[in-house]
Amino acid sequence: MPSFDIVSEIEKQEIDNALNQARKELAARFDFKGIAAEILYETDKITLTAEDAARLRGLREIVIGKLSKRGVDLRNIEQVEPAISPLGHARQELKIQQGLEGNKAKEIIQAIKSQGFKVQSQLQDRQIRVTGKKKDELQTVIQFVRSRDFGVATNFKNFRD
Repeated sequence: MPSFDIVSEIEKQEIDNALNQARKELAARFDFKGIAAEILYETDKITLTAEDAARLRGLREIVIGKLSKRGVDLRNIEQVEPAISPLGHARQELKIQQGLEGNKAKEIIQAIKSQGFKVQSQLQDRQIRVTGKKKDELQTVIQFVRSRDFGVATNFKNFRD
């Protein structure tokens, strides 16, 4: 029976490339010369640190701009409120969401069911597997999911015949 998976993933290589470009721009910009500003990348978050809130804002704009130019979907990046110390040092985390969380997955499954498609959809390991008897029906489901904004990036993979 034909099937495909609905996933919400961001390519780690694209994030790494965007952050490398941001670091190069940070080193070249005049307003950041001699300023302690840093971009750290861990598996599920990006940490930005700067000397004050204004520099942190500029640093965040650089990073977000580079991520969007590299094609990273910004709906999967959650910006946590910046932490500013009494000395003026500022720090902010950008959390990267990989996979579909429970509420978003249920929302997508309910939307598919409400349209009356002749398919079955179920949550499996942070992705939704959609199966149906006809390829045309599955392609209609893909078009429907692409047309709606669920607040997260939706990608399709593992299309099986």
